[in-house]
Amino acid sequence: MRLAFLGTPAFAVPTIERIVEAGHTVLAVVTQPERPRGRGQNPAASPVKEAALRLGLPVYQPERVRRPEAVEYLRALAADAMVVVGYGQIIPQAVIDLVPLGIVNVHASLLPKYRGAGPIQWAIIHGETRTGVTTMRIDAGLDTGDMLLTAETEIAPGETAAALARRLSVMGADLLVETLAGLATGAIVPRKQDPAQATWAPLLKKEDGLIDWSQPAPSIHNRVRGLQPWPGAYTTFRNQTLHIWASRLSEVGQALPPAYIISPKPLLIACGAGAIELLEVQLEGRKRMSASDFANGQRLSENEILGDPRI
Repeated sequence: MRLAFLGTPAFAVPTIERIVEAGHTVLAVVTQPERPRGRGQNPAASPVKEAALRLGLPVYQPERVRRPEAVEYLRALAADAMVVVGYGQIIPQAVIDLVPLGIVNVHASLLPKYRGAGPIQWAIIHGETRTGVTTMRIDAGLDTGDMLLTAETEIAPGETAAALARRLSVMGADLLVETLAGLATGAIVPRKQDPAQATWAPLLKKEDGLIDWSQPAPSIHNRVRGLQPWPGAYTTFRNQTLHIWASRLSEVGQALPPAYIISPKPLLIACGAGAIELLEVQLEGRKRMSASDFANGQRLSENEILGDPRI
């Protein structure tokens, strides 16, 4: 099949690799222009561009895919279908109408649940135990198009968003190749989404990482797992930001009000209900370290407070 591929993040890389491996012709890889990244904020190529160059594929980087010159570029490709995985821009109807087999998207949830930009993170934050990937035909809405195929998986109790994303990226790549084969033979019957079952997974904001210690311990633990690698879960400690990178639920009872340190070793924090053990933390301006090393270095004592207990 003759394809155009639109994608940007690392999540999309396994899909483009599998498309090439399956023998499809990738006419062009469309990805976002270089953006500032890292500590130095130097312009850097997207993971998809790096993969495309490694695979010897032509790359096109329009500032906006809806601009007339970008639409004409895609029209001239005369592709059978387009594949979109985390491109980062809304695909306009003018582009949707270009290809006979439509634009196929790999979305990291079991639609119609978790439509939006953060399906993996919000599924973990909300304590889901199962998720998956869905291939769908893009329409003018946001993740509202007809579903093609789905694949399910369990979310492990301690799995982080970063780890789950790696697994789902591979699942999505395999499902996309299966979907293309089904579309080529007419074996796939698209299914409408039920809007009544839809949930929303909005783009993450920095403030989503702030821990509310009045919440129950499982909710706080899920937020720590779900917000990796960005923005990360965080609180304050002695007027400095303290990032929490790893935690686990504790069987210790809630002996103190929320946000109080129950024990420095292990580092147990009282929550609105139950307690949580911190395993890996990072104080503002310092490196990541074990909670034990942090407790030693800061000479923690019982009854100290993390964050603002009034929150």
